Amino acid sequence: MKRLFVIATGNAGKIRDFAFILGTERNEFKTLKDIGFDGEIIENGNSFEENAKIKSRTTAEWLAKKGIEATVLADDSGLEVFALHGEPGIYSARYAGVHGDDQANNQKLLAKLKDVSDRSARYFCALSYQIVSKNAEGKFVISEPQIFEGECRGQINFAPVGDKGFGYDPLFIPNGETRTFAEMELAEKKPISHRGNAIRALHAHLRA
Repeated sequence: MKRLFVIATGNAGKIRDFAFILGTERNEFKTLKDIGFDGEIIENGNSFEENAKIKSRTTAEWLAKKGIEATVLADDSGLEVFALHGEPGIYSARYAGVHGDDQANNQKLLAKLKDVSDRSARYFCALSYQIVSKNAEGKFVISEPQIFEGECRGQINFAPVGDKGFGYDPLFIPNGETRTFAEMELAEKKPISHRGNAIRALHAHLRA
């Protein structure tokens, strides 16, 4: 029987990252939509770690009430620019005010860095891991969340370049590269991505 991983997201594309690293031979991966999740997740934490824990805990509690044993994985990630004291940080997706407006977010970031010489930054990911299981008395219990982190460091370009990525990918040049993430193929990004590094940290823990 395969181990069920529930990824606390509605983005089916994220499953590819987890499945690629953790493997599908013994594992099955489902999104919130796949399991019929109808709860509400309020991401009101003050850090990536807090938001990841909120996502995993809310999902785990829902699964326990439904009587479903599973391993829950929830990540929260974004871009941190050091000269801007970590902005946009946890507000990466809504930096310019509207959630998911990548173009506006990129334009705001470029405007803030107009006269800034230090353009170093990092993509950061916090991954929360919790297990929903049934104990000897038949009661469903939830493990405490464990956090695994991953990052990818680089520089912010002076203008957007490339059309393969999303978010700040057209601006982010990873260290050791001359291209932005948006110019790179997915197979090139996976070995160095912040989410991939967090998942690899989890994978090492699971194999220990």
